[in-house]
Formats: sequence, C-alpha cells, structure tokens
Amino acid sequence: MAEVRGDERNGAVENKYSILLPTYNEHDNLAIIVWLIVNYMDKSDYEYEIIIIDDGSPDGTLEVGKQLEKIYGSEKIVLRPREKKLGLGTAYIHGIKHATGNSILIMDADLSHHPKFIPEFIKKQKSGNFDVVSGTRYIGSGGVFGWDFKRKLISRGANFLTQLLLRPGASDLTGSFRLYKKDVLQKLIETCVSKGYVFQMEMIVRARQQGYTIGEARIFLLLIKN
Repeated sequence: MAEVRGDERNGAVENKYSILLPTYNEHDNLAIIVWLIVNYMDKSDYEYEIIIIDDGSPDGTLEVGKQLEKIYGSEKIVLRPREKKLGLGTAYIHGIKHATGNSILIMDADLSHHPKFIPEFIKKQKSGNFDVVSGTRYIGSGGVFGWDFKRKLISRGANFLTQLLLRPGASDLTGSFRLYKKDVLQKLIETCVSKGYVFQMEMIVRARQQGYTIGEARIFLLLIKN
C-alpha cells in the first residue's frame, strides 16, 4: 500500500482518491458500477472512497447504496443523500464537503463511463502533476458507442466551435469523466454559472483561463439508456 499522509493545505489525504457518484434513478446500475470501481481500484496502490450522492431517487437507489455500504464498509462507500434533485453542480459541492481525498474523480453512475479508465487518469495526473485530467473521446483510440449520428454531430460541433472561439486546451469539453485536484475543483465550481449541458464545458474553459494545467486521458463512452 502506498504511503498516505495528511495534506496540510486542505485537510485532505495525499494519494487518496474520492470518487463522486451523483445518482438519480440508478437502482439497476449502482451495484454494477460500484463493483467495477472497487475491482479496478483495489488493484492499484491508492487509497480511495466512493461517495454516493443520491438526489431522492424514487426507484430505491439509496437502498441499494445502503446494501453496498454493508458489503464494502462505510470507509469505502460513503452515502451522502439529499432530499430531492438539486442539480449536478450542487451535487459536486455536496460531495466535496465530505471528500477526504486530495484528488476527486467525477463520473456518471449509469455505466456510460467505464472504471477501467480510472488508472489511466491517475497515471496521467502523476506524469505531469496536472490540476485537471479530462477524459476525451477524440484522441487515440477513444470513441463513442451507442450514439446516433445527430448526437455525435452536435457533440462534435459544440467541441469544434468552442475550440475555435475559446481555445481551452482540451479536445473534449462536454464530457463529465474527469479527475481534479480537490482545491482546484472547489475553486472552479465557485466561479461557474452555467447549468445542464454547458456546465462541464464552462469548467474546462475556466480552468484554462485561471491558469490550471489540463491533461487528457482517452476514454470510450457507452450510451446505456436514453
């Protein structure tokens, strides 16, 4: 196991990764995504925790989370539910408050983001001490499966226009599979004003504007449900 010590700047633990999983109606997917995360992270030399932020799902997602907590333990599975759906940005803020790692990985809980890529994010971050590592479908052998032509075209178009106008220094601006240093994520969320689809794009653009370093890790994106 890698050496772990306190980070005096923000009270977080060095070489510990807090994985935020915002959920809403993920009853059928939550156990699978958690099992995959545990499987890949247990093979690494890093401490980690999975913080599940459920926004009052009516399908029993939280109950699945409680069972997972019993199986894996409360140090590994951290349940921090909210009463209702309040938005992705506030879910991140809520998760950050309870995160004990000095790095935070955000990903979707619907299986569109495969945890097998997490070690690549960590490797990339350490290779250049990057403030942000963004998953990208648009370099190397990355890609998208399950999207129709129209959705691919919209995504490509949005990325192209933003690259042309803002030059953010990242090839995939609309994805939500990313690794941040904890203090960097806190500061970026505080300055972002967008909601919905544009939120992730603004995060990367502001990261570049504020002088944070950005690395990229190639990923595949799989559309599981509409």
